[in-house]
Amino acid sequence: MADLLALAPHRSTTATLLAGAARERGMDVTILPRDGLRDLPASGIRAHYYGGPHFADSAADRLGIALLEPGDGWLDALPYAFTGRHVRCVPLGEARRAPGPVFVKPPTDKSFPAAVYADGNDLRVPAGIHDGSPVQISEVVTWVKEFRLHLLDGEIRTGSQYAAFGRLDVAPLAGHTDEPAVRDFVRRLAGACADTLPSGVVLDVGLMRQADDAGDGQWAVVEANMAWFSNVYAADPARALDVVLRSAGPGTAVRERDARFRRS
Repeated sequence: MADLLALAPHRSTTATLLAGAARERGMDVTILPRDGLRDLPASGIRAHYYGGPHFADSAADRLGIALLEPGDGWLDALPYAFTGRHVRCVPLGEARRAPGPVFVKPPTDKSFPAAVYADGNDLRVPAGIHDGSPVQISEVVTWVKEFRLHLLDGEIRTGSQYAAFGRLDVAPLAGHTDEPAVRDFVRRLAGACADTLPSGVVLDVGLMRQADDAGDGQWAVVEANMAWFSNVYAADPARALDVVLRSAGPGTAVRERDARFRRS
């Protein structure tokens, strides 16, 4: 049975890197057609996926892929010791009444840009997102550095710094001066909350300062993301691919502990 990495039609640098890593290990790679999946085989392959969530919904069913993703309420359910700020998942209508300044983002998808708003009245979202849709709100903080980590079974498989003070600033985690601190924080998080995330997932963490914080700040979780729709930045593509394959692979191979994280 052949192993296949199916890529969404929209190409990206990450898709190209993952495709190269997949071919190096003998996998077939295909770019899914925009006009349907009728010509793709539904049997005789072990299919995996990388790409956006909207296209994934149709591709996953046709190819028998189970998409794993963190729960919408994962971040706001974390202990304050790991978030360093108060995060709430509320209906969009409630977020519109929030006093500001306030940080607002979608819980897991990228349906609208995460941003700081003067108050909830300034919140603008695309048509089709109704007042009952969940959004995350939190107080405004400063992220001194942010890292993207590909986790497999609760351990860092590979990672990359991707931002400093909100601006793109990319560097591999391996050999980074903050690597020991990042790994220590993730070990503590995994020890307390490993069962609250899929076994293959992307975790963003960072060094955070509150508005009134004059010290060095604290390590905290930024958010968790679907590995099958995350930029690898300067991480090792081959190691990142291990996590992507776990997060979006054959539905028949989903582990019992991951069943509740399947995208519905």
